[in-house]
Amino acid sequence: MDNKPLAERLRPKTLDDYIGQQHLVGKGKVLRKMIESGVVSSFILWGPPGVGKTTLAMIIAEQLKRPFYVLSAVSSGVKDVREVIQKAESQRFFNTPNPILFIDEIHRFSKAQQDSLLAAVEKGTVTLIGATTENPSFEVISPLLSRCQVYVLKAQEKADLEALVDRAVQKDFYLKEKNIIVREKEALISFSGGDARKLLNILELVVNAQAGPEIIIDNDTVRRELQENPLMYDKDGEQHYDIISAMIKSIRGSDPNAALYYMARMLEGGEDPKFIARRLLISASEDIGLANPNAMLLANACFDIIHKIGMPEARIPLSECVIYLATSPKSNSAYLAIDEAIAVVKQTGNLPVPLYLRNAPTKLMKELNYGKDYKYAHNYPGNFVEMEFMPEEVNEKVFYRPQSNAAEIKIWERLKNWWKKKYN
Repeated sequence: MDNKPLAERLRPKTLDDYIGQQHLVGKGKVLRKMIESGVVSSFILWGPPGVGKTTLAMIIAEQLKRPFYVLSAVSSGVKDVREVIQKAESQRFFNTPNPILFIDEIHRFSKAQQDSLLAAVEKGTVTLIGATTENPSFEVISPLLSRCQVYVLKAQEKADLEALVDRAVQKDFYLKEKNIIVREKEALISFSGGDARKLLNILELVVNAQAGPEIIIDNDTVRRELQENPLMYDKDGEQHYDIISAMIKSIRGSDPNAALYYMARMLEGGEDPKFIARRLLISASEDIGLANPNAMLLANACFDIIHKIGMPEARIPLSECVIYLATSPKSNSAYLAIDEAIAVVKQTGNLPVPLYLRNAPTKLMKELNYGKDYKYAHNYPGNFVEMEFMPEEVNEKVFYRPQSNAAEIKIWERLKNWWKKKYN
């Protein structure tokens, strides 16, 4: 038997064998077209664990026949980065394609490490493929991010995970020799949390735990074999997303005690406090919003403090922020407003801006009536004058609807006074 784990034995070698992420690798989609053209620019793959980031990078290197270097941000330093770049430079010949440098968990690279990559990426010494489970805009420095396209990978869908189980049972050289009967897949998929690697690890564990002529895979068997594991916080897997989800929903539900409990679970499990602080920033704008605009200021201050002091002291500002958000009045009016506006933009396309709102820096533009009849609000009583700012086709749309909290009731009164037709 091959000593490699099942997930490694089943790692696909071509895009046609790759399961999931069809929005990127399906026929006519961006990464498939990039591979088929042979022209690959630097990019970052952002998605949860076990969705195929490393596999995708390996497939690209294999199909393009490029040299492939791998660094892990956990174990590599600036010296390792420079050594790879020097090796890539020494192996370059006229008209030869540049090698691919794959950096796993690139969000863990320090600023100095990321700076050491810049020149090589800019000159094309290497094509960088980074993989991250965290939002690159927070953890990847702007100069490097500006040189890379970001592609978002999604958690594997149920149908993809079911197909992966079938493939493992039918095609893995070790498993297909056993008499495996798959009666139910729900528990396998539930415990995997959308992580394909974790799914295969669970499947292998359940198979290896059984002896006899038949190996039965059903929900009870899976739960029985995993019953000692589920309480453990797995910061790289399912629990990582379940616990942060529970914390955010507790804040949304105005329960500071539950929110603190779930945050304590994460901190005790070794979670990066910056990950928690980022989610608090999102919660402050999505769930508290205009009911208490100071929430975003406090969450942003918390995020800055976490970067300066680190653990264990970081637990204190995190606690203060969680309690403040959970006990604040709630409004998702800003969240609803922008989503509705985006939906209208997608439906109506690029409508022309009214002429009187357009900038008129040249004589020709002025002759074309750009800016004509624009009313400057500060020239009118109360710094307001009624004028239509929306394109005519959508001028009756109302996206922002104040909600019933003290702060937004005042906003509602102002809007009613200004925009009687829209807000009465």
